Amino acid sequence: MIFCRSLNYVVFLMSVVVHDFSEGFMPESSSKGRYYFSSLLGNSYRSNTVISVVAPDTDVEVLETTTESTMDENPRKLGLALMLDDGTRKSHSMAQNTAFVSGFFKGIGTKSSFATLVTSLYFVYDAMEKAFDSTNEECVKDLDSGELRRIPSLERDMEYFYGPGWKDLIVPSEAAKKYVARVYEVASTEPYLLVAHQYTRYLGDLFGGQMMGGMATRSLGLESGKGTAFYTFDDIKSADKFITQWYRKLNELNLSDEQKAAIVDEANLVFDLNIDILEELEGSALQAVIMLALNSLKTRLGLRS
Repeated sequence: MIFCRSLNYVVFLMSVVVHDFSEGFMPESSSKGRYYFSSLLGNSYRSNTVISVVAPDTDVEVLETTTESTMDENPRKLGLALMLDDGTRKSHSMAQNTAFVSGFFKGIGTKSSFATLVTSLYFVYDAMEKAFDSTNEECVKDLDSGELRRIPSLERDMEYFYGPGWKDLIVPSEAAKKYVARVYEVASTEPYLLVAHQYTRYLGDLFGGQMMGGMATRSLGLESGKGTAFYTFDDIKSADKFITQWYRKLNELNLSDEQKAAIVDEANLVFDLNIDILEELEGSALQAVIMLALNSLKTRLGLRS
């Protein structure tokens, strides 16, 4: 009980301190003073109200952001897009969501932990993007996009953390090995399930990347743009427009009802694989939030360059 209340406060504190990092973080005009919080890892985590954490002794809830299309027909309210958003949101327990949040804060607790997190993501994306290149599955090809590819950015991050010889220094963690094995398994047996990996990773990164990269930079005192290239999508000028179009393509895929249901199940599995990567990180979630708060305050007071 004490841990749960402490973590509630950690998440609440984070929401107050870092709202300036996210365009999607804004107060809702309601008497309860709700806030919407956009996340990074796992697009299913980004869906409408996956997180609802009430800060102790307050009536403020920390919720995820929702990006709605300004067009009359919102593709997120139709077809496979709706199935994925709805199916992943409803399947996750509060314990899973709490593990996801606290795991990321552990990741930005120290530079070493953050380097470990980004390294694991390098191995995951290396497997994913090799699978996308080699597959003949049309639905995967239809959703693949050069603007989303993360390996070039992750390679820059690897060089920042480990130096020019980084390829000889890094090894995948146990959780990363498990994740990679799953990517290759579905690529060889049921490649249409790679759609779940595209949805969960790419859209989650695109929704929350700007904020999460900013949080890592501020918490760890990184040089601007250094070590966080992974979170930057230079070739996508409007994330909202890009995601809306991506959802439209998703809904147009030629898939059976059984295949669509299997993709939703796979997306939920991918969410758990991401939690495994976060849970193996060393560090303190509370320490990360405290450092984030202090560094944010220093910046506001003009005490940091």
